[in-house]
Amino acid sequence: MSELYTNPKKPKLKEDEEEEEANVSCREEQEEVLVALVEHRSNEIERLNHHISNYQNKLVEAERSLQNSKAKLAQLRGASVPSISAKKDHKPLKTLRNVSEDYASPSPSKTLRRPCDSSDYPRSGCGSSVSKAKTVVVKQKSETSRDSPNVKDRGMKRKFEQKEHQELIRLIARNSSPTTIKCHTSNQISSQHKRKLRSLILCPVNEQLFATSSLDGMVSLWQLQPGRLAASLLSTTDCLSRKQRRWAEDMAWHPSGNTLFSVYTADDGDSQISILNLNKTRGVTFLENKPHVKGIINNIKFMPWENTCFVTGGSDHAVVLWNESDDEENKWKSKTLHRNLHSAAVMGVDGMRNKNVVLSVGADKRIYGFDVQVGRADYKHQIDYKCMSILANPCDFNLFMVQSGEPEKQLRLFDIRLRKTELHSFGWKQDSSESQSALINQSWSPDGLYLTSGSVDPVIHIFDIRYNARKPTQSIKAHQKRVFKAEWHYSQPLLISISSDLNIGLHKIS
Repeated sequence: MSELYTNPKKPKLKEDEEEEEANVSCREEQEEVLVALVEHRSNEIERLNHHISNYQNKLVEAERSLQNSKAKLAQLRGASVPSISAKKDHKPLKTLRNVSEDYASPSPSKTLRRPCDSSDYPRSGCGSSVSKAKTVVVKQKSETSRDSPNVKDRGMKRKFEQKEHQELIRLIARNSSPTTIKCHTSNQISSQHKRKLRSLILCPVNEQLFATSSLDGMVSLWQLQPGRLAASLLSTTDCLSRKQRRWAEDMAWHPSGNTLFSVYTADDGDSQISILNLNKTRGVTFLENKPHVKGIINNIKFMPWENTCFVTGGSDHAVVLWNESDDEENKWKSKTLHRNLHSAAVMGVDGMRNKNVVLSVGADKRIYGFDVQVGRADYKHQIDYKCMSILANPCDFNLFMVQSGEPEKQLRLFDIRLRKTELHSFGWKQDSSESQSALINQSWSPDGLYLTSGSVDPVIHIFDIRYNARKPTQSIKAHQKRVFKAEWHYSQPLLISISSDLNIGLHKIS
């Protein structure tokens, strides 16, 4: 009889044990996330304290130098100057000059407006959550320093534009209705390329210039026409690789604005990197270093750091960091950051602004954040579809987007501080094809609140990260064939797009 009464209780005990184990597992996951968050914020505080201490020391030294100069001047004039005591409690954030005000440009002096400083951009992008933007004056270098081959400015750190971090992550998926962008007029101009376009990039220091490349191996430099929805072709250069005569797979603009970098393939000992000099007549040069061992080099990105460097990701599973040499012009030292973390082709790379971390995604469905200073991957995550590109947010330095191969869920948002946590995902339906193309690219709006994406259909999809739905906020009919990319202009209310119809689209927005 005792067996009859005890047996029915066993399943209940087993159920309680499973529930307890699930609670423990949940607590452990929460604990892991919080531990990682505490560690990240502790490191951030340590880093900021280090910067504050460094600037305080520099300020004290500068005041001493000023006092010495004034004393010498007074001695020369035969008068006395009241002494200036060096204070130790200066607040460097209020006294230090914003280095972005001296950012050099090859273009004439312009005032570049940040997105929230312009009434032309959507008012929704300038809400209370976004700090007040500043006006950055871009000054012109003298013509002598720009064009003279005798001026050796290589090896020097570029004057770095320090942007302010803006907290956008808390706004993600908060709104039940989207805030749309108005597209007033559009104009299409012939790209004058003979084959399909591959890349579109904007000049980082001259707001009128942009460049395109295509499968014909040509790189074209364009200039927007002030006051008109049009662009003029300035030059076209043959940038085919030396041996195989291959086209550029991807392009990146040097932060100085003077050169364009292109990547090719590592097969058959071909050139891997070319540099198109826009200021000198010698045209295209090829780097001698060939760190990638096989396959196509899929992506190139200049890092948003003070030291000028760029990163490439290739089909050989490698992520390579390139630093500018101090000795010779157009000499770059390559260092392989990792070759064994990814088990398939690296499809995209980017850099975080708040720390020296290189992000990479691959066809193996993996996402890595590699700390260059420490020499290890601090962030790792794997999704259920292959990854095709990655983009760090321009305003929130912890936010980044990954393009995946999953239909209707192509774009995913992540926080570098939270492991194995997806913040939001969205995507689109495709009418003409079910396959997901790695040639389709995305672009962040300057205020970090919107994403544009190309499509195998002839439309530009726009997403508002504050919208809690997965579908596009809106879709703009832009071309006759598939759209590869729609790039937000950083200072004008303009979208620039490229398509397999061989046209360049200019779209005025507000």
